[in-house]
Amino acid sequence: MNPVRDQSLMLYVYVIQSEKNEDWYTGYTNNLRKRFNQHNTGKSTWTKERGPWKIIYYEACLDEEDARSRENYLKTGMGKRYLKNRLKRFLSLTG
Repeated sequence: MNPVRDQSLMLYVYVIQSEKNEDWYTGYTNNLRKRFNQHNTGKSTWTKERGPWKIIYYEACLDEEDARSRENYLKTGMGKRYLKNRLKRFLSLTG
């Protein structure tokens, strides 16, 4: 079993940014393309009023518990600081 080739084993923790008001949304999924499409087509309750969205960060995990734990961390104050530091160059380019 090769986790790089077998995409069905991967879970993705992602951060998207609203192009409307620059709000961030953090989540996790096993199908990043499908989930991103749901956010941009208004099929996600939490994000439908604030789109369109762009993906600004994602990580791949092999275990759902790890993905859920990482999502929860990135939603904390320390996690948000981590993301802002990690995306420092991107954020300075976008304003």
